[in-house]
Amino acid sequence: MIFKQMTIIGVGLIGGSLGLIAKQKKLVGKVVGYGRRRGPLQKASSLGAIDCYFLTLSKAIREADLVVLATPVGLFEQICQLIGPFLKEGAVVTDVGSVKGGLVECLESALPSHAFFVGGHPIAGREKSGVMAATASLFQGNRFILTPTSKTNQSALKKVATLWKKTGARVSEMDPFDHDQVLGVVSHLPHLAAYALMETLTHPKVAKRDPVQYSAGGLRDYTRIAGSSADMWRDIFIQNREAMIEVIDLYQETIEKIKKKIIRGDGPGLTEIFERAKEIRRKATR
Repeated sequence: MIFKQMTIIGVGLIGGSLGLIAKQKKLVGKVVGYGRRRGPLQKASSLGAIDCYFLTLSKAIREADLVVLATPVGLFEQICQLIGPFLKEGAVVTDVGSVKGGLVECLESALPSHAFFVGGHPIAGREKSGVMAATASLFQGNRFILTPTSKTNQSALKKVATLWKKTGARVSEMDPFDHDQVLGVVSHLPHLAAYALMETLTHPKVAKRDPVQYSAGGLRDYTRIAGSSADMWRDIFIQNREAMIEVIDLYQETIEKIKKKIIRGDGPGLTEIFERAKEIRRKATR
């Protein structure tokens, strides 16, 4: 047992999956859930993702030696400010958010000196959200990124790393700002592209033909992640705005390059780009 009590704030896909595997492998003594609505928490309890739940934040975290922030990232700072006065001595607060950078520094400052923050991000997910999509195998074999800073307590860091290793994740460390640059390209941009493509289908020039009825596997597979939580990705794009603006500019530059080759009828040029893309994808899926 790594922690006596783990309180999960936001028992959805990630939080619920962590609760399931933590209980299954007895990584914590007790798993407590917190949320604003009773219904999802009752579902989490019936699934075995949590042992009990509270609708009052102070009660949920009062005895916790690990608090996991698993809400949309836009709520993290407010939550840390609210729980600060109720955290016990030596409590560890960690997160599963897709944005780090300046947010990590902000959360470190928001907590009292007797508690420790450890930034983390599981590179795992599904196109479905909510606790009903949770599974104990979600993190198995997938990467988990820790984002420590010079202020990170090393004992707390080691405990959080051990917890995630026991879930089956491959744990590594990265600078918080480097994390946002890298994830902006390989995770955030693909989601943005999927949302943008589906939004394009609503354009009057396209929508009047009802194109979705003619779609096959290509559209379905490419836009699978557009079924993800809208609230979660709204917050990710806003919190990681600087990196997102940069990668969007790069993406638009690439789209423009391809567009020009199509205009010129540059078959060899298009083939070169497509073959390069094919090779990069092959490496990514090995």
